[in-house]
Amino acid sequence: MREIVMDTETTGFDPETGDRIVEIGGVELLNHVPTGRTYHQYINPERGMPQDAFEVHGLGDEFLRDKPVFAKIADEFLEFVGDSKLVIHNASFDMKFLNAELRWLKKPQLPWEQAIDTLAIARKKFPGSPASLDALCRRFGIDNASRTLHGALLDSEILAEVYLELIGGKQPDFALAPIRDAKSGGENDDWRPSRRPTPLPSHLTEQEKAAHAAFVEKLGDGALWLKA
Repeated sequence: MREIVMDTETTGFDPETGDRIVEIGGVELLNHVPTGRTYHQYINPERGMPQDAFEVHGLGDEFLRDKPVFAKIADEFLEFVGDSKLVIHNASFDMKFLNAELRWLKKPQLPWEQAIDTLAIARKKFPGSPASLDALCRRFGIDNASRTLHGALLDSEILAEVYLELIGGKQPDFALAPIRDAKSGGENDDWRPSRRPTPLPSHLTEQEKAAHAAFVEKLGDGALWLKA
């Protein structure tokens, strides 16, 4: 199962009033495991950057001036995404911008059902609690110290960790995965853990051992510990 954890940065809140995408970041997961493959692109929005938006992500007119416009990266972006599920925090925001950019170019739209909204998952799982990306990082003990400004790729990498925690941890199917028989290549239902070659050291102190021995002695010859 392939998923793309994704984030965008924009010039504002509404593409229908002239706002545009200025950055896209994506992290590829296969069966909930990061593959190391990412997508990252800065984009020239072909308009000025409002101060409010600049203070969020720090991407200004001078920096973006020589970056490609969305039309130049659209096909590469669609090829990377394919038909994989898109894991997005507040998916409605990013999806409306992506589909607006694609619509203006007469490119195929991304189906809304292709998106997985981690904001909705978090609100359902922790009703009444803060569900921002920063709040979820605090809840799950995820280090986001480098996140002084919003950045699409960094936020995607952090969101990937948050998403895996929201769905049950980094290996949600670990306990359910069938054990393969190394000889036959099939499933081995009789597998049992083997004895450790070297026993773990005892954490009991000599005082605790002596106290336990005295307790057992008081129980007499029928004590269970004497039958082991």
